[in-house]
Amino acid sequence: MKGFLKSTLLIMAFFALAFSVSAKELKFVLITMDSMDEHWLSVKAGAEAKAKELGIKLSFNAPSGKVDPNEQTRMVEDAITKRVDAILIAPSDAAALSPVVNRAIKAKIPVVVIDSPVNSKGCLTFLATDNYKAAQLAADELAKLINNKGKVAIVNAQAGSGTTVLRVNGFVDRIKTNYPDIKIVSTQYCNGDKMLALSQAMDIMTANPDLAGFYTSNEGSTVGVARAIQEKGKSRKIILVGFDKSVDIIKGIENHSIEAVMAQDPYKMGYDGVAAAYDFITSGKKPAEKVDTGVKVITIDNVSEIKKKN
Repeated sequence: MKGFLKSTLLIMAFFALAFSVSAKELKFVLITMDSMDEHWLSVKAGAEAKAKELGIKLSFNAPSGKVDPNEQTRMVEDAITKRVDAILIAPSDAAALSPVVNRAIKAKIPVVVIDSPVNSKGCLTFLATDNYKAAQLAADELAKLINNKGKVAIVNAQAGSGTTVLRVNGFVDRIKTNYPDIKIVSTQYCNGDKMLALSQAMDIMTANPDLAGFYTSNEGSTVGVARAIQEKGKSRKIILVGFDKSVDIIKGIENHSIEAVMAQDPYKMGYDGVAAAYDFITSGKKPAEKVDTGVKVITIDNVSEIKKKN
């Protein structure tokens, strides 16, 4: 009888604890690389939708400019001080954000990493596109569109971002391995700034009048290079294959300043990230260490289908 009573009390204590965790208003914070690109706004929309479903208070923070790991570090430190229940972060620099993420983990705050990796062990989960594989896919798409030969240039986002490193390496490795007649003549970093990408693309086209194509690794670089191609009157002559999905990118596909993009699912990253943290806090359920949120190739052939979903 005593054993039965003890078991009953333990079960009641467990459910009381679970109820107290789920009943209180959980506070999560989402920190992205910036608040300008539609990619990050879509991550925010997904996170907010799930937070609303679950009754979670979600705060959103992002540096005021582009590529500011110091500002992101301050935001994580602030979240630790406030003892938030979970941190969702898209690190702009895998190494620079590692120390503060480690401090959050040490403080027993679940950390969900989104889109780009961080050099820290013990994060709850990492939700992202398989960027290396997606970059290989982009290389195959560009190679096909330029008949497997010619000069191409790369305009990237942030040099220190783990995402960018994977998207560079995947593309370059694929070109070197599979397409010996394609030569990469320039690699630039625009920090996701559309105007800087436009300027860099203009300079590259001037220096390489026989350029066959561009590869770009995020929304800002893709839109900037597309505008440069348009301004030069090179649509359908210089082929651009890029990354991400936005209103400007869809317009670029329709006017052929962009021929293809690797479209991620940032909404899913935010939505599933909040869900993963909530499930862990309320029931102890641990998600997979890494989750591939998928990629889809968008071209003129399927852009109308994508527009309907937006």
